[in-house]
Amino acid sequence: MQKGDLAPDFELPDEDGTPRKLSDLAANGPVVLFFYPAAMTPGCTAESCHFRDMKAEFDAVGAQLVGISADEVEKQKRFSDKHSFDYPLLSDPDGAVATQFGVRRRFTMISPTKRTTFVIGPDLRIIEVVQSEIRMSVHADRALEALKAGAPA
Repeated sequence: MQKGDLAPDFELPDEDGTPRKLSDLAANGPVVLFFYPAAMTPGCTAESCHFRDMKAEFDAVGAQLVGISADEVEKQKRFSDKHSFDYPLLSDPDGAVATQFGVRRRFTMISPTKRTTFVIGPDLRIIEVVQSEIRMSVHADRALEALKAGAPA
């Protein structure tokens, strides 16, 4: 998936088991959908906490944060509770959604999912794509820059 592409609509359970559909989330404004390799790991914790710490800035531009990984619902719940995340964490255990977005690895020796963030407009059009496996804060920072730049939302 690249900038300008139409994001595939999907439905996955959040950390409470509640089904969340991308198109429903996007109906309320832009969605910052960030794929992370695994809950409770140092890099993913740093990335997810940086998103949490910038939530007020995302709220100010009308954007919603949504994390997604291959972790089961129960692990997402423990991760969310431990770090007081106030945005949904979606469970994609079979990697179907990661595959649709092109972030599923063929070989899972490192992790099943590439660390990638998609800024998605209300029309499900991708506004920005952020990729970095080692710079955890770049995902939230660049996503917010794209939204503030007035990209069509």
